[in-house]
Amino acid sequence: MTPLYRILAALAVLFIAGGVAKGVTWTEPSGEPITIALLQGNVPQSLKWRDDVRVKTLVDYREMVFAAKARVVVLPETAFPAFFDELPPDYIESLRADGRRANKDIVLGAVEREPREGREFDYFNSVMNLSDPSQKGYRKRHLVPFGEYIPPGFKWVLAVLHIPLSDFAVPTEKPKVVTAAGRRFGVAICYEDIFGEEVIQTLPEAEILLNVSNDAWFGESFAADQHLQASQMRALETARWMVRATNTGATAAIDPDGRVVARLPAFVKETLVQRVEPRSGMTPYAQWGNWAALLLAAALAAAALAAARR
Repeated sequence: MTPLYRILAALAVLFIAGGVAKGVTWTEPSGEPITIALLQGNVPQSLKWRDDVRVKTLVDYREMVFAAKARVVVLPETAFPAFFDELPPDYIESLRADGRRANKDIVLGAVEREPREGREFDYFNSVMNLSDPSQKGYRKRHLVPFGEYIPPGFKWVLAVLHIPLSDFAVPTEKPKVVTAAGRRFGVAICYEDIFGEEVIQTLPEAEILLNVSNDAWFGESFAADQHLQASQMRALETARWMVRATNTGATAAIDPDGRVVARLPAFVKETLVQRVEPRSGMTPYAQWGNWAALLLAAALAAAALAAARR
């Protein structure tokens, strides 16, 4: 068999194996479906941190939370334009009271800060269950250069660009699931969900995948749609539902086959409610991560090198 036919045969085997694997049901339901409300506040990035917009943002989100008819209500990344500890206590209590009255858990993206020796604070981009203060919540681990941290030697960029909250800390603990309505959510904040090997770190514990994002930075470009496609891939790789709550889009629900079953229009203030089924089990990718693809690529490279030498 010539080298060309060997390559074609290897590709045929690869595609056939992929087709067979896609037909296998790798996960199964782990509980009854729950309703999830995904809030899209549509706050322009240029206005988000202005003092005259802050009160309106808080009022709008409270009204959306009160109006949401779902077991779990999710607000997007850094939904409130303030540190979490600076939010009015009566405001937080009003949300918790609504959760108790309507039997719904309120999950939100927020900026947390903690005192640290040698510096004023450590800042964290977090997701927490507001209805269960006993939970630690999830803190973003994969930070974006310049947007969330400044690489060594580039502190001067802050003075030029005036980017707020551009020096977050990375948590030292392992990623935690966020529990809401008795179900375990594997959380990714913003572009963390483009890294499949990081998303699977909460498996098999996580029953549903959750992404909270603020892609308003990218305006009307195709970045939000591209980000949505990354979320679709994560749902397909793990055979779990992925729900996305975003500031301006793309707020959506994706089924375990990677299909977008519901989505809000971009740049509107609206709520998406979707029934989502928690699932358990491990796909091959969830078990092996990128190692299978890397080993296959190495084997093909070795075979090509051996053939070239012959």
